Amino acid sequence: MPRTIVDPPRLHTAVRADAPLVQCLTNAVVSNVTANVLLALGAAPAMVDIPVEAGEFARIAGAVLVNLGTPREEQRVAMREAASAASDAGVPWVLDPVAVGGLSVRTALAHELVALRPSVIRGNASEIRALAGAGAGGRGVDAVDDVESAADAASALATRIGGVVAVSGAVDLVTDGVETIRVAGGDALLTRVTGGGCALGAVIAAFVAAGRGVAASDLSAVAAAHAVYSSAAERAAARAQGPGGFAVAFVDALGEPTEPTAPERPGGSVRAEEAAR
Repeated sequence: MPRTIVDPPRLHTAVRADAPLVQCLTNAVVSNVTANVLLALGAAPAMVDIPVEAGEFARIAGAVLVNLGTPREEQRVAMREAASAASDAGVPWVLDPVAVGGLSVRTALAHELVALRPSVIRGNASEIRALAGAGAGGRGVDAVDDVESAADAASALATRIGGVVAVSGAVDLVTDGVETIRVAGGDALLTRVTGGGCALGAVIAAFVAAGRGVAASDLSAVAAAHAVYSSAAERAAARAQGPGGFAVAFVDALGEPTEPTAPERPGGSVRAEEAAR
């Protein structure tokens, strides 16, 4: 039987109380969006992504995000340093393998980083399948596979790293290789603004850091991050007239208290089950 209880309001409150320091080695396109999302959520962003400093900072951060969106040479060195330092220091870190599969440099780097055992890997279905050796990747940063097609790959990858794998889509899938949680909700407008997926990696990092402080499992924290994110997207979409207004309303919504999900408002609803073995 499923063991994990996911409590998004409790975990969101923990993020606000702890204000975890999240080191972001992320892509140039979404850096500002990611910082604003973390600040609205109640966490503290730190864009420390140059060699030497990256490893130093990872040891004192609450959590680390490594996002492969625009992996220039200097940043690739910093990513290796930060991931290695975080693993050595027991600091949770999240790998977002953006556009892996069809692009050689980032794909090779992603496999190097997987060997350092990230706490969480977050991506779309095509990225997760490619990283697990079950697919060739998507169309650039866009998935060409559905979430359920990546379920087995996600479970195998989670077992390999001894951590959690999250697959984003219409219904998100979060697994530790033993238990799987599906998170419903969200809104399609997230796919029409810059940083909708990439910023989620930073939110996951914040939730895992805060979750460890309140004895929540990483699986529970990752699922709660998805639930809070999905619920905020739904509230933002209800207020916005288009993508531009949504982007602003979404940051505002992340700054609001998280309430228990009501039956008439399915955003962020979760369902847990044993993973397929």
